[in-house]
Amino acid sequence: MNNERIPLAERMRPTSLEEFVGQEHIVGKSKLLYRAISTGSVGSCIFYGPPGTGKTTLAGIIAKMLNANIEKLNAVSSGVADAKAVIEKARSQKQMFGQDTYLLLDECHRWSKAQSDCVLQAIEEGSIYFIGSTTENPYTSMTRAIVSRCTVFEFKKVSEKDVEKVIRHALVDKEKGLGDYKTQVDDDAITFLAFACNGDVRTALNALELAVLSTKMGKDKIIHINKETMAECLNRRPLSIDESMYYDYLSAFCKSLRGSDTEAALYYSQRLIKAGIDPLIICRRMIAHASEDIGMADSNALLMACLAMYACEKNGPPECYLNISHAIIYLCEAEKSNSVLLAMHRAMDDAENEREDNVPNHLKNHPSTNDDGHGKYKYPHNYGGYVKQQYMPDRLKDRVYYVPGENGREKNLVRKKFAKNGFKPKDENGRK
Repeated sequence: MNNERIPLAERMRPTSLEEFVGQEHIVGKSKLLYRAISTGSVGSCIFYGPPGTGKTTLAGIIAKMLNANIEKLNAVSSGVADAKAVIEKARSQKQMFGQDTYLLLDECHRWSKAQSDCVLQAIEEGSIYFIGSTTENPYTSMTRAIVSRCTVFEFKKVSEKDVEKVIRHALVDKEKGLGDYKTQVDDDAITFLAFACNGDVRTALNALELAVLSTKMGKDKIIHINKETMAECLNRRPLSIDESMYYDYLSAFCKSLRGSDTEAALYYSQRLIKAGIDPLIICRRMIAHASEDIGMADSNALLMACLAMYACEKNGPPECYLNISHAIIYLCEAEKSNSVLLAMHRAMDDAENEREDNVPNHLKNHPSTNDDGHGKYKYPHNYGGYVKQQYMPDRLKDRVYYVPGENGREKNLVRKKFAKNGFKPKDENGRK
């Protein structure tokens, strides 16, 4: 096949760890996966995270570096028969040549239980090593039997700095990239592409290739690409504000939500949308603030924020802008409380620093009839739904993390919570 007919993103796919960009928290030189690759001890694992972040690429690099046999399947198009054929071939390869086989499975969350079950024994006995890649959370989208036999690695969006590095390399690489084209891409066009691709390297390279191939040469025999052309190829409007203004507007939007200024929050949200940002960014901020600044004062705020994101993903613009505005108004007009945020930090502090936290005997998973507290758990439903008993470890039994506020629904919880527990916190940190 003519190399030019292969998409740029595929041609530029890294073939070694040295070429691989991003995911330092996974493949940094001191990290688990890097050490496992270096020592040839990579077992079955699952890579999950956003698209275009290097999941399939890293799986291929690992198999190549370990000098293993590689079998590739896609969960969308493969079935039980395909998996069994791979297993039989892998067993034969191992018996005849002593060579390991890595099964690389894209979209692994799409495998059915039957498909997953057919590889379990092969994974357990070491006939194959399984590396699945998926954009879905495997803990909720895959069968537990497979997940329990794999090490799960979460991929993050590639940083703008790393995406820009990939873009610039593709422009000068004559062997696999666009180096043979006389191209001049404006710096602000590259910066925009690195930002607007939202951490998806594949999307960035596809847009770059389209921009180069679809733009005519100028009179100077050079292909000139500006920010507007790049935005058109990415099918996204260029930002009409610089990076500093973007973060200022986003900060003002967040503070307006917290400050219950409906008009300001609506204005800043529309200012950001008109500037060209992804409206999902606004939805994500609303979801965070629904728990951080409203919380138990009005738990429906979290539902509204999540529904706005759902509408944005499923309905899309411009219709979803109405749903986003609906949620913004609800969040601004809702009663405010940061008790959830404070409770989380208090519990987090103890979880990180408290070491004498033995579980009370009556809560343990191995009850006995001895006089040590085992087997004395009181089943709340036998007492009308609530019965007073100790749940916290002895050292923490008087801790109070969640302190209801005086606004909205929480004002009805204050007396109930402390009357039920028979105590009241003496300081703002929930300590007695």
